[in-house]
Parts: sequence; C-alpha cells; structure tokens
Amino acid sequence: MVESKLAKRIIPCLDVKDGMTVKGINFEGLREVGDPVELGARYAADGADELVYLDISATVEGRRTFTSLVSRIADRINIPFTVGGGISSIDDASRLLDAGADKISVNSAAIARPELISEIAGRYGSQFVVVAIDARLSGDGRWMAATHGGRRITDRELFAWAGESESRGAGEILLTSMEHDGVRNGYPCDLFARLTSELSIPVIASGGAGCVEDIVEVFEKGHADAALAASIFHYGTCTIKDVKLASRARNITVRL
Repeated sequence: MVESKLAKRIIPCLDVKDGMTVKGINFEGLREVGDPVELGARYAADGADELVYLDISATVEGRRTFTSLVSRIADRINIPFTVGGGISSIDDASRLLDAGADKISVNSAAIARPELISEIAGRYGSQFVVVAIDARLSGDGRWMAATHGGRRITDRELFAWAGESESRGAGEILLTSMEHDGVRNGYPCDLFARLTSELSIPVIASGGAGCVEDIVEVFEKGHADAALAASIFHYGTCTIKDVKLASRARNITVRL
C-alpha cells in the first residue's frame, strides 16, 4: 500500500461498564475514571479526531444502558465515534448505529462468523465497519488472532484474517498486540508496518502507548493511519494536543 497522505488520527478509547468509563487490566480491578459523555466532550475539545467506546458490561441491562449512552454521546459530541463490545449480529449493529454511532467495531463474533462483516457492510457500507483484531505471537513465531480478551488463540493467522476482513467489507482494521497492551513500552512498529503494506484500508494501532514518542513512532515507523490510546489520556500522562504538536514537529500530517 502507498502510504496515505491523509492526516493521522488520534483516538482516545473509553471502556464503559454500566454507564461509566472504567479502567483496569484485562477488565479486572476496574475503577471509574469519569462520565463517558463528559470525558468524550473533553477529548473532543482537546483535539481528538475520533473516539472509541467499548461496552464491557456483561448483562442485558448493561447493554440497554450502553445504547442509551450512545444516544447521549451522539447528541453531545461533534466528532465521529465508534462503538464496540458484544456486537454479534446485524441487529446489534443496527441498534447502535441507529442510536447515533458513526461506526461499529466487531471482533470475536466476526472470527466465529465472518459473514457478519459482509452483512453489516452490505446494509450500511464499509465505512461503518471496523474489524478489531487482538493478536498474539504463537510458539511457532506466527501472529495469530485471539479472542476472550486476547487470552485464547484461534487458528486465524493475523495477516490472512486482516486480508479476509478487508475482502468481506471492513473499512478499517484496529490491531492490538496483546504482548504490548498495557505494558506502555511502545507499539510493535514492525508489525504495523507489515500490516499497512499488505492492506489498502486504514490501520489503527492499539496497545502499548506510554508517552507521546510512542505514538509519533508508530506513525513514522509503523505507518499506522491512526493511534488509539487510553491510560495516557485518562491519567494525564499527556494530552492530545501534546501528541499533535510533537507529530507536527516531525512533519507528520495531523489536524490541529
């Protein structure tokens, strides 16, 4: 793929449980870090290009709360936002898109039934479909797609699965290296460089951001189209403006 000249995107990620933004490790030790609407509005004002909201509620009532929340977000926030978590059918996707989400993200359900990608893209268009891939390095040195929070390795090889997702109608790939997620030692740039070279759709880098330089590096060396991060923004390690100013200083195109 020829490297895109479009502006690189900075995307804060907000995990939501029962209507509140939470943060933990592998969904354990969760603590509230703020109201998702207010936090999203703050990030939008700070220059975020998009937002990602992930529903980690396990109950039916939690799903209803999240759908109501999506409507509130759509009413308040003027930048695009993606929602994911537990979307396993066209009806799930429709409910959230109809509530005001700009895109939906599918992961485990798409691995279990790849036709889901085509169904959503067929009804709404590829630009509405993000396929999230949690990848782990297997014992034989191959990157494999994983499910269950990255704990269960599937038989889907990362690059083949990403290519299939694109062919089925995915508009973007959101890739997380589970080896790097939460470690905050930077993204695996070689992995992203290979993936972006094999796809013609945008790739979002996720997992590993510990500082501004990590994000700048995944743009420069990994050729990622966007970078997703959570903790560094939630806990004030840096701001979105910090990242954009550092990127601009390195001649990386970003929206200011």
